[in-house]
Amino acid sequence: MNDVMLLGESTINRFPVLGLPVHLHHNYHHWLLNRLYKGLGTHVITLNAEMAMQADRDRHLADVIHGAELVIPDGAGIVLYLRLKGKQTQRCPGIELAESFLQKIGQQNCADLVFFYGGKPGVAQRAADRFQQKFPNLAIASYHGYLSASEEEQLKDTLKDLQPRVIFVGLGVPRQELWIAQNRHLCPNSIWIGVGGSFDIWAGVKKRAPAWFCDNHLEWLYRLYQEPWRWRRMLALPHFAFKAFLS
Repeated sequence: MNDVMLLGESTINRFPVLGLPVHLHHNYHHWLLNRLYKGLGTHVITLNAEMAMQADRDRHLADVIHGAELVIPDGAGIVLYLRLKGKQTQRCPGIELAESFLQKIGQQNCADLVFFYGGKPGVAQRAADRFQQKFPNLAIASYHGYLSASEEEQLKDTLKDLQPRVIFVGLGVPRQELWIAQNRHLCPNSIWIGVGGSFDIWAGVKKRAPAWFCDNHLEWLYRLYQEPWRWRRMLALPHFAFKAFLS
């Protein structure tokens, strides 16, 4: 059954995918900008089949997904499921949403601080530098994701003091989603987005799949080629498909 959520002055449709909510909207970055300018705290989750299967096993992760203000259809499997249920929606890759959102912020003459947290030492800073070269109006602070317990507490103090308006967390799934849910109270009016390995791509450490793979919903295959150790995690894809056709 469709649900409609009233968020600020706009409505957004929500449809269940194997019991998890997915929000359907024609312009996600515009919706996020509206939230940003109103100071409405938002947790954005980019849902794919792998995360859906993790949530099927992990009640805590499922609860976090249910509590997020925006869950976008990131993976091809999610889009296929929605289409099987009569919802003709388009895939919204999280990396593209994040890039578009950053560009929109960078094109504005505003003093909103953006924060990058995650990745290996130096990667988030390189990604930040690249965006700041393209958009001089952007102010981006960063921390890498390999912190000791004391360093992570220092990070939390920094977030609390700086109150960045937009916070990208690249710790991988499901760690980043759980970390955001646990710590978003530090910056309650901010937009929090889990971006996985996007910092690596923005920094030039890794390459995103060529357009043909992306256009044909095969980005996962290119990623498996780059990182063959992920093959066990990819077993979630046929499992998701099996559950999708039975539901």
